[in-house]
Amino acid sequence: QVQLVESGGGLVQAGGSLRLSCTPSGRTYSGYSMGWFRQAPGKEREFVAAISWSGFSIYYSDSVKGRFTISRDNAKNTVYLQMNSLKPDDTAVYYCAAGRRTMKEGSAYDYWGQGTQVTVSS
Repeated sequence: QVQLVESGGGLVQAGGSLRLSCTPSGRTYSGYSMGWFRQAPGKEREFVAAISWSGFSIYYSDSVKGRFTISRDNAKNTVYLQMNSLKPDDTAVYYCAAGRRTMKEGSAYDYWGQGTQVTVSS
């Protein structure tokens, strides 16, 4: 079973940047697509970005397009989410997920991390 570990969250001022990382614990996630999702207090979990195993297919939500960049380094078994021009509305717990298809729906992913908190102050 794949366990995912997120890191890189924290407190940042509006306009600042953070880079989140997601690494599997115990096993490689070879062949898996990876997604980032987030959940703010009192809100539903929402899709942020997804990337296929090859990196050829990439999707973003409209709310982060142009500000966030998803990438992966398969040699390091790590997926990244570079977040620039952060806004208070980006405040949430961010989760990475692994699945066999590159989808925007959370139900398409089989494995999830525990999440990392991102807080953007105004």
